[in-house]
Amino acid sequence: MGREPYALTPVSTWTPSSWRERPAGQQPDWPDLAAFDRAQKQLATYPPLVFAGEARNLTADLARVARGEAFLLQAGDCAESFDSFSADAIRDKLKVILQMAVVLTYSSGVPVLKVGRIAGQFAKPRSAPTEMIGGVELPSFRGHIVNDIAPTADARIPDPERLLTAYNQSASTLNLLRAFTKGGFADLNRVHAWNQEFVASSTQGRRYETVAEEIDRAMRFMAACGVEVATQSNLHQVDFYTSHEALILGYEEALTRQDSLTGDWYDCSAHLLWIGERTRELDGAHVEFLAGVKNPIGCKVGPTMTPDDVLALCERLNPERIPGRLTLITRMGAERITDGLRPLLAAVRDAGHPVVWACDPMHGNTFTAPSGRKTRHFDAVLAEITGFFAAHAAEGTWPGGVHIELTGDDVTECLGGSEEILDTHLSDRYETMCDPRLNGRQSLDLAFQVAELLRR
Repeated sequence: MGREPYALTPVSTWTPSSWRERPAGQQPDWPDLAAFDRAQKQLATYPPLVFAGEARNLTADLARVARGEAFLLQAGDCAESFDSFSADAIRDKLKVILQMAVVLTYSSGVPVLKVGRIAGQFAKPRSAPTEMIGGVELPSFRGHIVNDIAPTADARIPDPERLLTAYNQSASTLNLLRAFTKGGFADLNRVHAWNQEFVASSTQGRRYETVAEEIDRAMRFMAACGVEVATQSNLHQVDFYTSHEALILGYEEALTRQDSLTGDWYDCSAHLLWIGERTRELDGAHVEFLAGVKNPIGCKVGPTMTPDDVLALCERLNPERIPGRLTLITRMGAERITDGLRPLLAAVRDAGHPVVWACDPMHGNTFTAPSGRKTRHFDAVLAEITGFFAAHAAEGTWPGGVHIELTGDDVTECLGGSEEILDTHLSDRYETMCDPRLNGRQSLDLAFQVAELLRR
């Protein structure tokens, strides 16, 4: 006999700990529960990382995307690292995202909403609790918020103190991001300065420089026409939001706060949280938790999702049908995206759910190269995005955005792109802790390609 379905928690009785009554997948097996409890209680006394008003602003911005008035660029690391944390790494990642946003906005004429996979993306779901490394079976690496990637039994023991380290690193990252995006670094007058050295020397870097020169001319033209360019704040700073997968529910619960203005609960670990493909069960703990917070939220949509599944999730996660509240992030693979997505688009459209549709072209196109490295090919990534746009065109819906794993570092983790990374190049600079990421050149290449799709 199957398990009896759980009843939905009424909104009036939901609390940040309601998820504990549900089955919770992908949670670490903490060896010292007392230490885990102490870490949670300590986190609960810390200041929020983000604020309810910021989350509401993001919901309003995502509502514009849902209406087809803007485009979502959600991008960043597959898993942030405690070891490679630096101001330069944060700056370089932001540079690439700003470059992509400029290309998308200038080339397509569509406003771009910028959301980073940053300041909290430390946990990773795994397909198995253990993995084989050098003939030795070890507990799986679950991200630096849980354990260490070093291939030893001691390093793989879940450590609750890492929750506190994740909070502190997120706070430092957010502080720097706010300084960069509001303090002049994101000024459109600096579009040339964003072109990193290893990107500037590439084909797409030179193409970007052409766009930057055109933006310079446009700024000079506006000034010559009497427009007070210096007083236009939206030309000199940007809104930049943070997001991560809400995987470790004890951490998310500890950072959930009740807004003093509205009385609503917000998960103050990030502006936007999402549920992964492995944890989207309707009666599961992750859906239960995110159904109760008022942040904008996302949910991954894989190839096994049916129209009934997606409609049930929409009703569960956004029963009030608030535009911008729910983003559905498709991850189906290049070969399945168009045919697999169209029935879901039609069902959601016909039911009147005001969702944002975004395409994650990374996770459905991962494979192991002959060299033994896990990788993705740029052509497959682009093919999935192209299929995503084709499915929306066929159903008369808006292809709202893309969800990309990238880095500002000059890595060789994904094959292809205009500079043609080959299998033999992967070992040159393969630095990811988990999934392969696009480097800056490939990311810029992708932005130009997506801009072409938006123009059409």
